[in-house]
Amino acid sequence: MSTATRSVSSAVRNPWGRPRGLRLVTGVYVLWSLIPVGIAILFSFNAGRSRSAWQGFSTRWYVGDPAAAESVLYDQSLRFALAQSLRLAILTMLVATPIGVALAIGLARWRGRLSKPSNFLMLFPLVTPEIVMGVALFLVFDLLYDFVPFGTAAQFLGHVTFSISFVVIIVRGRLFAIGRDYEEAAMDLGASPWEAMRRVLLPLLSPAILASFAIVFALSIDDFVISQFLVAGADSVTIPVKLYSGARLAPPPSLNALATILMVVTISAIVLAGLGFRAWKKRSGGDESTLESIASFEI
Repeated sequence: MSTATRSVSSAVRNPWGRPRGLRLVTGVYVLWSLIPVGIAILFSFNAGRSRSAWQGFSTRWYVGDPAAAESVLYDQSLRFALAQSLRLAILTMLVATPIGVALAIGLARWRGRLSKPSNFLMLFPLVTPEIVMGVALFLVFDLLYDFVPFGTAAQFLGHVTFSISFVVIIVRGRLFAIGRDYEEAAMDLGASPWEAMRRVLLPLLSPAILASFAIVFALSIDDFVISQFLVAGADSVTIPVKLYSGARLAPPPSLNALATILMVVTISAIVLAGLGFRAWKKRSGGDESTLESIASFEI
């Protein structure tokens, strides 16, 4: 039997062996996904206006051309889009994450006749196509809650609405992994439910909370559909909306620069969340500090 035949026979008999084929497929997929992004980033540093021919390295599309106002720094519409995206992402992150954490804890601890329907309603924004969510939010703010103006206010509420479900999913996964043993041990030693939650449960949920902050920020800053439906004017245009509207015409290379900035900000948020979690774990000692907090309670 040849070596190739033995390898195929071994793979068939032992499907749990080293997944060489899976690694190959994963590598090809990653390259297929990243090469267009790399090309867009490369041409954001192109000295000329061409988006197909390299004409030298330059940062003119980021900080150059003050007279022509074609760079991100000097083009007012690009600056407004960047500021609006960051404003919405930060506000959504600061509001949706605490609400999602509270909702996840409440749904995980709720035992009643309406608990299952409530869990389904919580997942509804997650499974609803975003185009349907955008149309629904547009009709809600146009016909029902007409006191909420289109623009930043409506976009902010829309982003919070669809982001909460992601927070709940992340935090509930951590809650199910932790169980109720730590809380019950703390309450057996004399802690009130609030003290057990504040000093035991929330520190254990810190990884999920940090991950939720990063995910919500990335979702909000990258959202197009809801932002487009709820836009009111030039002052509420976000980066994805600006990129879409510019790509239909003859887009300048400054849009590549704007997209690069969007990608860098998103990746930086995720990296900072990971570094923050590592710093917290190193400073607090992880689960050991939680056990010490439980042991500090006295009956």
